[in-house]
Amino acid sequence: MKRLFRILMFAPLLAAASPGDDKFLAAREAFRNGERVRLAKDLEALHGHELQPWVEYWQLRLRIEDGQTDGIADFLAREAGTYVAEKLRGDWLRWLGKQGAWETFLQEYPKLSQPETDVVCYSLQARLAGQQDGTALDEARPLWFSLLEMPDSCLPLMERLIAAKRLDSDDLWERMRRLLEARKLHEAKQFARYLPLGQAPAAKTLDAIADKPARYLAKRPANFAATRLGREMALFAVVRMSRSDPGSTATQWQDIENQFAPADRSYAWAQLAWQAALRHMPEALPWYERAAQAAPAALSDEQMAWKVRAALRTHDWDTVRKTIEQMPPLLAGDPAWVYWRARALAAQGKPEEAKALYLKIGGRPNFYGNLADEELGRSIAMPAKAEPPTADELAQAAANPGLRRALALMRFDIRIEGVREWNWTVRGMDDRQLLAAAELARRLDMYDRAISTADRTLAQHDYGMRYLAPFREYVDPKARALALDSGWIYGLMRQESRFVMNARSGVGAKGLMQLMPATAKWVARKIGFVGYHAAGVADMDTNVTLGTHYLKMVLDSLDNHPVLASAAYNAGPARARKWRADEPLEGAIYAETIPFAETRDYVKKVMSNSVYYAALFDEKPQSLKSRLGIVSAKGGSDAAAEMLP
Repeated sequence: MKRLFRILMFAPLLAAASPGDDKFLAAREAFRNGERVRLAKDLEALHGHELQPWVEYWQLRLRIEDGQTDGIADFLAREAGTYVAEKLRGDWLRWLGKQGAWETFLQEYPKLSQPETDVVCYSLQARLAGQQDGTALDEARPLWFSLLEMPDSCLPLMERLIAAKRLDSDDLWERMRRLLEARKLHEAKQFARYLPLGQAPAAKTLDAIADKPARYLAKRPANFAATRLGREMALFAVVRMSRSDPGSTATQWQDIENQFAPADRSYAWAQLAWQAALRHMPEALPWYERAAQAAPAALSDEQMAWKVRAALRTHDWDTVRKTIEQMPPLLAGDPAWVYWRARALAAQGKPEEAKALYLKIGGRPNFYGNLADEELGRSIAMPAKAEPPTADELAQAAANPGLRRALALMRFDIRIEGVREWNWTVRGMDDRQLLAAAELARRLDMYDRAISTADRTLAQHDYGMRYLAPFREYVDPKARALALDSGWIYGLMRQESRFVMNARSGVGAKGLMQLMPATAKWVARKIGFVGYHAAGVADMDTNVTLGTHYLKMVLDSLDNHPVLASAAYNAGPARARKWRADEPLEGAIYAETIPFAETRDYVKKVMSNSVYYAALFDEKPQSLKSRLGIVSAKGGSDAAAEMLP
């Protein structure tokens, strides 16, 4: 009887199609094509459909584009608190901002829960237009320094700041430098018009430096340093050249650095030191020191982070500690830097101060929370499992309109909006509601939503839900046959796809283990996979078969070390080998000093995931430090790894 109740309760959500689905798809196509009459007809046929509010939203969006706002207020009142209402209100506010309809804008803006930057800028414009207060420009000024891509709605504010002399020449050049550092050449050319008279570089000059910075430095005008423009262009060439060859750039820089002010010399050396640190060059820390000697170095957050990483590679604990203590509070509070500061204090004979820091981040289910727990002598184990959701709690989750809409969108493979609708709906839920929503998603095979929702609980937890392990009947036999750790495989799959079987990355990787087609084809040929074809990489069993074999090949070629193999799976075996040090290196330091931010984050999460999966599978506490181990030094035979794609 209970099983029948569950089937009846979830049947509408499990259905592959429901009445009106064809009309919904037709309405979506009509919206995309701007067919207003057809969209109106489809909406009439969708009365009572789960996704009727989305079709109404599309209709209202088109009306906004036509300058018609009738029906918006009624929709916002009827759908108050929903994601689709938030989305429409944001679109309406953008239209109001473009029209300069500031009175209505200021009435509606406070009702928007999560304004995006372009809407924030419109709100500041509205306040300036109404002269409500004198703080709007004060609030706009930080955007000058924090935004690389400036929405159109922010440009009038920036022009007001310049006109009001709230931004001086140094502020203007700081933004120009950041644009050039980030290789945003087009944006830099557009921005040049804001520079002081006589200081705007010609577009062809920027192109020449970007294309051949070494040539520009070698053929620089004899009197280049006589003007700010000449000095800035030389600094741009130094920055650009350092991205490919910090060593040669440093040599050329030393020939001209005495023609620059101390602050400019500090800037150039900080750039060189950062690039050297990214390449694990021994010159990194000496160059950071030269930056500090030239002038009090105003290092960016990224440069400070890489100064710490360079010091970690050489076990320079004093520099690790001092640099973290000089970080802005928000950056220094990142669990990574809290942990490494604690390690530095411990290495310098201050165990009690270190312990206080470990306690700040311990107990959290992440890489540095795990490591802090082990430093405190606490094993990594599962917390007590919460009581499963009751039938009433599950029924409430299944009846939640936002969750139902999200599931319906994902049924149509409109995943981005479906995920946003789901995430919007679960925000503010208590632990019991979150666990019920997670269980609902699990029963409907929406494993990624189940995991992310269970991850949100604060006091009542279900780590079996946070670390779901579907498809074990496919994965475990392959793991045993290849002598691979199932916990590590699942840790990797959780990070790669969150068990979304049709997951596809922006670069074309597919399936549970996110295999690139070329890699899948290569592995299939190597293992003699009979009947393999390109479309098969998305098949679950095929994907897991090829993925686990490739993982085994990578592991065997990289000292049987899971940290190296995890890095290789994401960024390629050649890079994983290259990132080793000349001496054996602690696995946690290797992970922290991976130059690619995506791979660095990936390896940490895979390794932390693997600990929790192992704890669930083996039903006993685990050690992340043991899994991280020691990464061997460069050298030895890498012939096997060199053969891998």
